[in-house]
Amino acid sequence: MTTPYQQQHAPGTGYTSPIPIRRAHLGDAIASEWTKIRSVRSTIWTLSVMALLLVGIGLAIAAAISGSDTNLEGQSILSLGFFGVLLSSICVMTLGVLTIASEYGTGMIRTTLTACPSRGRVLTAKSIVFFLLVFTVTLAFTLLVGAAQVAIIDQGSPSSEEWLRSTLGVSLYLALLGLLSLAIGSLIRHSAGAITIMIGVVLLPLVLAMFMFTESLSWLQDALLEYSIPSQLGVLYDNAVTESGPSGWEPLWIMLGVAAVALGAAYATMNARDV
Repeated sequence: MTTPYQQQHAPGTGYTSPIPIRRAHLGDAIASEWTKIRSVRSTIWTLSVMALLLVGIGLAIAAAISGSDTNLEGQSILSLGFFGVLLSSICVMTLGVLTIASEYGTGMIRTTLTACPSRGRVLTAKSIVFFLLVFTVTLAFTLLVGAAQVAIIDQGSPSSEEWLRSTLGVSLYLALLGLLSLAIGSLIRHSAGAITIMIGVVLLPLVLAMFMFTESLSWLQDALLEYSIPSQLGVLYDNAVTESGPSGWEPLWIMLGVAAVALGAAYATMNARDV
């Protein structure tokens, strides 16, 4: 009688293992990475701080505006969630780097690659688990904050397009930003260095633009302002820094392209370098 599993026989002993043997697949790697990411303290701390920033700042701003005479005419109520999302993006970037760079720091990556020699499968599993986790958590909190802001501030109801961009769009953008951080962590293999690079990616364009006073550099200043991460997040909230540059859903496609290039480089170097 045949079974869907092959049984392992020890040569020369006649012993038959009761444990079914099968080929490992991506689902096994995903299950392993999910176990790791939900059981480490860094995930709990970063997501807790993220939730505190996203919800706390969003509700605090809504309460402050509700208690004042501020008129939001011409501005979406949901755009008030921008500041909380911008600060919480630091938590997402930190978690993205730690998801892979911490294993290089502790040497645990050797165990991971021994259990799953396919390095591409390991990186794919980490990317899928991390992306889905950040997307789900961000979507839940942006929906919560958005609903609370609309309830607190009685100044009109946002359109369905505004709801989609400020919840689904922002959640996808942060998850892709986290994937970019994961790719940088894989390339740098050093937690502090990769986190510093990602913070620089977010803040440096705006800082540089602030000090470009000469007319000859005005084109560069405009580009830095238009394509900086805070500005692109603002576009998703209908609150762009400049009148030109990306609009609508374009920031999401830009981040998708950047994250894809970085992940491609991470795949290439992970297969080419030693542990």
